[in-house]
Formats: sequence, C-alpha cells, structure tokens
Amino acid sequence: MPYANGELHLGHFAGTFLPADIYVRYKRLRGEDIIHIGGSDEHGVPITIRAEKEGITPQAVVDRYHALHVEALNKAHIALDNYSRTSLPVHHETTQEFFLDMEAKGIFVKKTEQQFYDAEAKMFLSDRYITGTCPVCGNPEANGDQCENCGTYLSPTELINPKSKLTGATPILRETLHWYFPLGRYQKQLEAFIDAKEKSGEWRQNVINYSRTWLKQGLADRAITRDLSWGVKVPLHTDEAKGKVIYVWYDAVLGYISSTKEWATKLGEREKWRQYWLAADTRLIHFIGKDNVVFHALMFPAMLMAKNETGNADESSGEAASETQSKYILPDNVPASEFMNIEGKKFSKSRGYAIYMLDFLSKFPADTLRYTIAMNYPESRDTDFSWKDFQNRVNGELADTLGNFVKRVVDFTYARFDGIVPDADTVLLQGEREQTLESEVAAKVKIISEAYETFSIRTGVFETMQVAGLANKYFNDEAPWKSIKENPEQCKKTIFVALNLCSRIAMLFYPVIPETAQKIFRMIGVDAKSVRWDDAST
Repeated sequence: MPYANGELHLGHFAGTFLPADIYVRYKRLRGEDIIHIGGSDEHGVPITIRAEKEGITPQAVVDRYHALHVEALNKAHIALDNYSRTSLPVHHETTQEFFLDMEAKGIFVKKTEQQFYDAEAKMFLSDRYITGTCPVCGNPEANGDQCENCGTYLSPTELINPKSKLTGATPILRETLHWYFPLGRYQKQLEAFIDAKEKSGEWRQNVINYSRTWLKQGLADRAITRDLSWGVKVPLHTDEAKGKVIYVWYDAVLGYISSTKEWATKLGEREKWRQYWLAADTRLIHFIGKDNVVFHALMFPAMLMAKNETGNADESSGEAASETQSKYILPDNVPASEFMNIEGKKFSKSRGYAIYMLDFLSKFPADTLRYTIAMNYPESRDTDFSWKDFQNRVNGELADTLGNFVKRVVDFTYARFDGIVPDADTVLLQGEREQTLESEVAAKVKIISEAYETFSIRTGVFETMQVAGLANKYFNDEAPWKSIKENPEQCKKTIFVALNLCSRIAMLFYPVIPETAQKIFRMIGVDAKSVRWDDAST
C-alpha cells in the first residue's frame, strides 16, 4: 500500500504490483479462488508535510495521488479486485475496532515520554517533522525515523543537530503520553512463527534474515499513537486521547482487511470478507519490497496474534483464542523483493531520481514495461533498469522472438490456407521432431509452473520466452514456405502445430503481457476466456 503523497514509480511497480499481478493471473488460469487486494496508504506525516508545503489540506493531497495511482495501475494492466483508501470510513472503523479490542483486553501499555516540541509552531513534532544529521553515515538530511541514505532506522533524539521542518527551529523536549503495542510480548510466538517458515523452505532467505535480525536484537514496545490531526482518531473519549491519532504503521497494514471488506460490500455480500480472513485454509500472501519486511513478517502477525487472543493478555505470550472462535489468518508467505535501481543508482523521490509509471506509459506500451521489469525482477538481489536493456528486450525478444514467430505463422495461414486451421495427418503429428518438441515444451511448462508457485517470477518469464524460441526454431526448421510446394501434407502439419504453439505461448505469456496475449488469441481465433493453464501442456 504505497503512500499517497507522490506518483507511483518503477520501484513500486517492480517490487509490489507486477509480481502480485503475474501471480494472481497465473492462479486464476489454474482455476483457483484468489482476490487481489491493495490500496493507498493515506495517513502519516509525509502527507501532512506535503499538504503544508502546497498550502492545501491532507485530503486534497491524497485525493490527487490516489487518482494518479489508480490511473497508473489501470494503464499498466494491474488487475486488482479492489484498490482501497485508508482514509475511507470502512478503514477507520476497522482500525478503531482493532484498537478498542486490544485496549479492552489490556494489551496496550501507556507511557509518558519525552518528545520534540516546536515552540514556534506550538505543536509536538512527529519523527518525519524533524530532520538532522544521521549518526551512522553523516547524511545531513536524515529524517527523524530513518536515514534514506544508509537505511538505518532512527529515533528523533538520535539525530545530530535536529531541526523542525516546519519552522527550522531547534525543537525542545516535552512530556507527552502515548499508547504502545508490546511487540516484545510476542517475541517467542514470532520466533516460532519464523522458525516454522524457515523449516518449510518456502520463504525467501532475505525475509528470514531480516526477521531474525530484528528478533535477535529483541523486540521492544512500539508506539501506536501520535500527536497529529490527520489520521485515524484514537477512539477513546478521554483527555489523554485528545489530539491523538493511531500511528500509521499500525493503521496501514489493517488496510488489507478493510479493502477486503470494501470489496465484499461492492459485491453486495458484506460478510464475504470473513470467508478469506477468518478461514484457516486461506493463504495470505504479501508482495512487498524488502524495506517493508518487518511490518509484514513480524508486526502485522503480532497484531493478528493479539487480536486472536481472548480475555486479558498474559504477560508472556497471551492466551490463545478458543478453537471454536474465528481467528484471523497469519501471513502464509511474504515474498519480499530486493530493490530495482535505475542505471546503477538507487531510486530517490526526494532527490527527483525516479522513473514514474505514468510518464513511462505515456511513451511505451504497458506490456513492454511489464516484460522488461519481470525479466529483471529483483527476487534475490538488487537489479537494475537501464534503457539499453529495455531496448534490447523489446526489440530482440518481444519483437524478434515472440512477435516474429506469431506474425509469420498467422500471415502464412491467411496467405496459404485462407486463415483456416488446416487438417493435419495424425501420423505426421506424431513425427520425431514433433514428439521432441512436445517433450521440450512440456518440460518448460513444468518449470514455469513451479517457478510461479514459488514466486520465482524471473525464472517463469525467462522460460516462457524459451518456449517462444523453441517454436521459432521449429518453424524455421520445418520451412513451410518450401514444403507447401514439395510436400503439402507436411506443410499442413507444420502450420497446425505452429498455430497450436501460438495458442499455448499466448496462454503462458498471459500473466506477464496480457494485452499482447489477448491480441494473439484474437489473431488465431481463440476465446481467451476459455483457456486454462493446463492447456499449455497439450
């Protein structure tokens, strides 16, 4: 759920939206029940800071950027079932219900703490309202919560020479009261959770490593309230709660639940969300970037564990919910990606070094972006987007390998067989070359299927293009432009096989380049809605 304080760039697309979309499209071709949920994260200090800079309201900021997010995702053919907003009433209600439930169970801890205060602006300063020098790398423009240069998570008091972003004044420390989520109380449960995921071998090692680093350091209590006016209000009618909102780290991840609720309501089945979030056989999968691992692999699971408790929380681990009570599912997998850089440099919105999706899509077809990013998907290491690589992949692979094969087959069919699939001799279809080709394609389909099942997007796309390469080779070796004169039956067989390959390749490419796949289906007269993944094997 990206922040609605700026446009979506290729980093968002590569790390989150494209791999999720490919996976969802693949699963639907397999006939599985799957919903693709997301939304804009519309609270938090970055949004209020932008609003203040522009002299507009936070609502105006998120309205603008949410619309731009939706436009970019639609143009990129990202097929979400629901793309929600955390500023909607359904989200506020969901977040407040979680808060009240945990408050009633005595899970939260209240603490009085020292927080920076801007005397000129007469307000407490949240971490993002403070800037200063990073104590780790010396970056003079570090934020109060994290240094963008070295990635270190910080607290405002760790900054050297802190300054208020509002007035430029040096802030002073004052006491304020906040609610804390006792993350450390769930340390043992989370360790067991991560242990089980590591033993399963299904989680990426980078996710395990990031999680273990946090666990090894020991999980500390984490503030869940802030002194702000923009956000989900703390739903308590007390003096202590006045002027406080729920911290965005707690609020944002609940957007997956509220977005599912909104989706169900749009269907006219308000309670249908329960069939997913409260069903033990549901698999919850988070496609995210590595900078969000801690929130999805540790913090959100801890929140769900707390929600699933009954009665007053035990100080060590919490009392488990009864077996008869519906419980929220925990994440089944968190296939976090590494980062995608541009021409060897890291994306940086603050420094203006980014390629924005709408800019890209105003100049190039969506499928060219989808294919290039998928072939460079940062699955296990940081990867790089370069314009030279983009050019080579579009011209050398999409055009020369895939496009060339389909065009030659279709053009030949129309020129020599009036656009009708020729009847082929069944004996010829069982020829040695055809049997070898069939074995090779079947082996590739198996690899592609296994790749997508394990979130290995790059492998899946690479092997799909290999199938197109096999088809090209077959067509060249068969040379139907010669056999049409010398052996017409041989030519019919070749075109029959080639058209079948066009259909199978279109289906295999559908999760990655859906617009191109649909064009191929139309060219060869196949109803795209009728195809299933298993068709690729025959």
